[in-house]
Amino acid sequence: MPKLANRIAIVTGAASGIGKGIALLYADEGADVAVIDRNGDRAAQTAAAIQAKGRRSLALAADVGDEAAVTHAFGRILKEFGAPDILVNNAGIATVSLLENMETAMWDEMIRVNLKSVFLCTRAVLPAMREKKYGRIINISSQLAHKGAGGMAHYAAAKAGILGLTRSLSYEVARHNIVVNAICPGPIDTEMKLPPAWASQKQSELVVKRQGRVEEITPTALLLACEDAGFYIGATFNPNGGDIMV
Repeated sequence: MPKLANRIAIVTGAASGIGKGIALLYADEGADVAVIDRNGDRAAQTAAAIQAKGRRSLALAADVGDEAAVTHAFGRILKEFGAPDILVNNAGIATVSLLENMETAMWDEMIRVNLKSVFLCTRAVLPAMREKKYGRIINISSQLAHKGAGGMAHYAAAKAGILGLTRSLSYEVARHNIVVNAICPGPIDTEMKLPPAWASQKQSELVVKRQGRVEEITPTALLLACEDAGFYIGATFNPNGGDIMV
């Protein structure tokens, strides 16, 4: 029996990388998956791959840091798919700058895309999940939320904010059978590239001395999406190659 049979999932940032990997795994396990990404063409490719597995999919081009775009996209999902069971807040960006050199616009964009988006998308699904008395919300944070990193104060701050949101929201919604948890991956080999010198230094700090693979993250997202995950409340999972052990 597939672990997500007939569930409805939404995955943001699903055109590539971790988001795409999660969306495809959910489809393998029986879920219909709505795919959201700023890159509409590549989101459509992910949706086509899901449909090839025999599941329904809907590709939406949307900036999930924009309130109007989220309202429109999630409205379509509710209309065409029905109430979602699973939300994966994966969309994000990564840039590098020393804080003293950082322009305010860079800081604001990081918080908008990496943190405000989690607020907007989560708020959009909560009424339907509460009515359904079921929900699994999975927020993709980062090991840098725990550890920090020179040149990425804005990124670490946004990802740490996700953990605070995850824990606080858990107090509000667990009684409705909606569970909220976070995953904090370490450096993963995806198309989101950081400056080579920074990436090389980070890789040298890892116990395993290599970047992770998408397929080493997706099983955690599957666990947290399952009905059996109901006792994981506000938890943080840390597949990070030993960068930080908590």
